[in-house]
Amino acid sequence: MSQIQFGVFFQGVNFSTVWSAPESGSQTEFESFRRLIQTAERGLFSAFFLGEGLRLREHLGHLHDLDVAGRPDALTQLAALAAVTSRIGLVATQNATYNDPVDLAHRLQSLDLLSGGRAAWNLVTTDNAWTGANFRRGGYLDHDDRYTHAADVLAIARRVWDAVPDGSIAGDRSAPEWGAVPEGFRYDTKYYEVEARASLPRSPQGHPVIFQAGDSPAGRDFGAANAEVIFSAHGTLDAARAFAADMRERTIAAGRPADDLKIFPGQEFIVADTQAEVRDKVRWVREHQVSPQTALAFVEQLWGTDLSDHDPDGPLPTFDPVQAETGETRGAGFRAAKALETAEAWRALSAEKGYSIRELVIDIGTRRGFEGTADSIADELVPFAREHLVDGFNITPWLVPTGLDDIVDKLVPALQERGIYRTDYPGDTLRENLGLRAPLTRREPTSDEAPAAAEPAHV
Repeated sequence: MSQIQFGVFFQGVNFSTVWSAPESGSQTEFESFRRLIQTAERGLFSAFFLGEGLRLREHLGHLHDLDVAGRPDALTQLAALAAVTSRIGLVATQNATYNDPVDLAHRLQSLDLLSGGRAAWNLVTTDNAWTGANFRRGGYLDHDDRYTHAADVLAIARRVWDAVPDGSIAGDRSAPEWGAVPEGFRYDTKYYEVEARASLPRSPQGHPVIFQAGDSPAGRDFGAANAEVIFSAHGTLDAARAFAADMRERTIAAGRPADDLKIFPGQEFIVADTQAEVRDKVRWVREHQVSPQTALAFVEQLWGTDLSDHDPDGPLPTFDPVQAETGETRGAGFRAAKALETAEAWRALSAEKGYSIRELVIDIGTRRGFEGTADSIADELVPFAREHLVDGFNITPWLVPTGLDDIVDKLVPALQERGIYRTDYPGDTLRENLGLRAPLTRREPTSDEAPAAAEPAHV
């Protein structure tokens, strides 16, 4: 039976984090980040994962102010957190579309070096013109090109990370010289003509670990060819089984061992001591995640018009949406829904369940996760470990900074009793603690493993 690991996903922009209750802490002060990451490290979590928001979200032409609206720069925040932690990984979401590849590689390598080999890059792409306009590049990247462009950015980053030979930079003052001046390199790709000279040695883990979360066929192929950890939305038993089978097939097709890509579904956990307390806690969380105003705004995004005259505790509008398809100004989760088709599905579900607007939004907007006592959730996770369907779960806390307390204090011991959660960190670097092999460009081929390509594959 395999073991399950945990990571924590501190989202960049979202409505699932309860921010308005007295129990909630600041979403921007360092103390919230420090408290959460040190709790995660006490619970032997593998990684602390920071999300990203590149533009303030908008709703019906106005700034959307009901959700968490952004946090400090991930690399800046993780560099500070490296100083108050020692083993947990530090995962920065950084957009390949809007960063210079050499500069981004240097900043990621800096975090990796300063943290002793605990850095990771959650590589994301963005092709929509709305986000691009914030960078004066609206619509410059075709949708079909987002992953070929990302592969170029990653290939350049790996060139930077590999450019300084091992042992070429002095490790102490007794050396006769600082080190040989690293040779520059030139590397031309479809999108870039790069001339660069790296200046940093590698960290103990070699390269920052590459995370990726694309779920389209192209995104899955990119992850199978290039990533080391894939962050998925497939957290139920059947969905995890199908996703694991698909990704392992793709990973083998990319010339890698089937277990080379670690799978971490994103999930929410709500833990309490009795089933009655679980019901009360779930109700409290859902009602604070989805306020009456949030429920109306959620439905307005589909209808495309103001619904402030509707009662959130009443039924859906009787008239049809005024738009054919939703836009991206509220984020990827709201983008490109076929409005009339979705509205009809919502009406059918509401009629079947007797839902009000708010009850519907709670149902469809907060479905993901495990709810129960520590023992009942631990029992639910045993099949995931027995079948090795996932390598871990990336936990989205519903409250900051105390949202991991019950998981660390109650669920982790229950998992350890079942032998499916570690009792200590196996190493000092993120790569060691995730059970990863050497970086793709720094492997010695073996008899049962295809030689590592000099550059990651394009898809």
